[in-house]
Amino acid sequence: MEASKTVVILVKPGVDWASAHRLLSEKYAYRVLLVSSAKDALATMANIHVDLVVAEDVESDKDGLNFLAGLRVSNPDVMRVYVADTPECLSGTELVQAAIYQFLLKPVNEAQLGLVVERALETRELARRHRLLSREFKISGDTLDFNDRKSKIFRPESQRFEKLVYISEQMAEVCDLARQAAPTELPILIQGETGTGKELLVRAIHYNSLRRTSPLMMQNCGGMSDELLQSELFGHKRGAFTGAISDRLGLFRAADGGTVFLDEISEVSPSFQVSLLRFLQEGEVKPLGSDKVLHCNVRIVAASNRPIKDLVARGLFRQDLYYRLKGFEFMVPPLRDRPVDIEPLTEFFAAKHADAMGKKILGVSAKVIEKLANGDFPGNVRELENEVRRMVALAKDGEYLTTRNMSAALLAATQRAAPEQERGYLPEGVTLKDQVESLERQIVAQALMRNRWNQSRTASDLGLSRVGLANKIKRYALAGGDGNAID
Repeated sequence: MEASKTVVILVKPGVDWASAHRLLSEKYAYRVLLVSSAKDALATMANIHVDLVVAEDVESDKDGLNFLAGLRVSNPDVMRVYVADTPECLSGTELVQAAIYQFLLKPVNEAQLGLVVERALETRELARRHRLLSREFKISGDTLDFNDRKSKIFRPESQRFEKLVYISEQMAEVCDLARQAAPTELPILIQGETGTGKELLVRAIHYNSLRRTSPLMMQNCGGMSDELLQSELFGHKRGAFTGAISDRLGLFRAADGGTVFLDEISEVSPSFQVSLLRFLQEGEVKPLGSDKVLHCNVRIVAASNRPIKDLVARGLFRQDLYYRLKGFEFMVPPLRDRPVDIEPLTEFFAAKHADAMGKKILGVSAKVIEKLANGDFPGNVRELENEVRRMVALAKDGEYLTTRNMSAALLAATQRAAPEQERGYLPEGVTLKDQVESLERQIVAQALMRNRWNQSRTASDLGLSRVGLANKIKRYALAGGDGNAID
């Protein structure tokens, strides 16, 4: 499922962009977010993946244009469209510095805006495909031997769910289900080791839900007393306990209409589990020191780095609360179980931190990817990001990241065998015809396995007819686990 493109529009407070919002949302099916300051725009872009920004001057002349110029450095892949008050606003060097795709004059014609945004995103997609092809056929940084990359020519293109980057089937399944779960109102339970990206998944779910214009509040429940946690979530009245010198609203009421993320939910006490269960059932909030019961409407997303099911079996977590939390249940796999994701993550982090440090990094050498793929990464994606950030800091401007910049522990890591499905496609045979047919056989076989031998889905994925796929199965003598082609 392809995610809709995201458009952020920076507008003056009080200016009506409702009809333009409606056009882009309904006719073009874009996700459109309106913000009223550059600060809000940057905060939004830190949480979700943004494809295009439309900006007008908000507080002073050309501050919208200056904001777009800043995005050229901080978010170079984002397309930029400027809305000018008058033609005179288009003079000066700012327009060149912003490297905008197009400008529009007020009053904005909605049909023209829709076409400009559509063409800008088409241009962005063509540029992305060009970069992908250029990268696949470039020479690696550590060696001039093409053989280091020959098994990567057919590496699948990386996918994104907001700030989550992946190509593995495990993460694809998690993110596909998350996209389906986001628009619902069901609570969500996310489990996985520390550093796997659970918080990024929470943000992606919130910003793809119907609550995305309402607050997302986060609370780490680990190491907090019941009284403090009760105060943080449910609020308190002045004088409810020592140190309560004023009323506190509490996260549940502050996020009314939005989402509350409870991290390390496995660490809360049995008594607090009862309070949380009551809230999930009735939406009731009773602040500490108050006799008044209030109601609020929030969606709960909880996360744990310990398997909740095991805690239930040991009597450490309430079974009824577990069932109430797991409207949707996600298990984010550790990085060691999806080493195929290391390459796209490394490239993503290298670009991210090079931009942050004001450096130009040409790319990541094949030898670095090979060494990183051998690492265990007990800290998961967070540990990988720290390693890449260190490498970027040590690298010189205008060069590749090479093994000279790596930490000694990763350089010493021994090579491990990759799962067969992650080794890429290697041609077999002598003649060109034999090699092409061997590659076709591998691609068809893996597509069938990926779709559990569902021929309709496999044919759709490969762009074939059912008859065409059946002919290839027969030609290459492919069969399912029971020896039969199944559907």
